[in-house]
Amino acid sequence: MKKRIAVFASGGGTDLQSVIDAVRQGEIEAEIAVVIGSKAGIYALERARLAGIETAVFDKRDFENLDAMYEALIVFLQKRGVDLIVLAGYLTILTPNIVRAFERKIINIHPSLIPKYCGIGFYGMRVHEAVIAGGETESGCTVHYVDEGADTGAIIAQTKVPVYPDDTPETLQKRVLEAEHRLLPQTVKRICKGELQ
Repeated sequence: MKKRIAVFASGGGTDLQSVIDAVRQGEIEAEIAVVIGSKAGIYALERARLAGIETAVFDKRDFENLDAMYEALIVFLQKRGVDLIVLAGYLTILTPNIVRAFERKIINIHPSLIPKYCGIGFYGMRVHEAVIAGGETESGCTVHYVDEGADTGAIIAQTKVPVYPDDTPETLQKRVLEAEHRLLPQTVKRICKGELQ
């Protein structure tokens, strides 16, 4: 039985695209069952539609609170037989109810070498700005399991990239993103093959 994946996204969906492409090329033996957007109109949802993948929007503004949103999302995902959740540039914090419902079945990709530059407030360009301000000579990306903390789950894999003296947050982001597009599909592939316990 092929694993059924749900990918959660909040933006343009380039990490999502890397997983779609790897599934399409047969590198990942799995099926993307659904793509969940944190709001309507994001390009990640368009990427899913173009690939013929079901989409749904779970916008926190439509629910009383995050717990209620994730309760609805748990039911939605269980009905679709989802085995693995991949957070690919998803910016809404998960609540304990969904983390417990899918324990060790949720992974996230973060644009730094955890434990550096992670946790509450470290997302998007803020991470790269902090890396440069910190005078680091290397950065990278990390795929980790999601637990009830912010970026505190067990690390699965990391890729390093150099930070050059003339880097801007934008040039560093581009280099890290290229690494993400290799690391995320590789990690999903390993999980789907049962290589990670």
